[in-house]
Amino acid sequence: MTPWEETGAELYVLRDKHRQYSLWPDFADFPDGWVSVFGPASAADCRAYLAGDRRERDLDS
Repeated sequence: MTPWEETGAELYVLRDKHRQYSLWPDFADFPDGWVSVFGPASAADCRAYLAGDRRERDLDS
């Protein structure tokens, strides 16, 4: 669990140019080079999105 999840904040799923992902709180600015690909949503929904995206990427390999 991230510290942001403990605040009850909704989260975004961010991705950078290297296809690295991060959960990011809705109250903070996105870091340079990162874009939102999902959210804002609950942490559980963000994790479900990441699990689905990973399955799709595995199928593309």
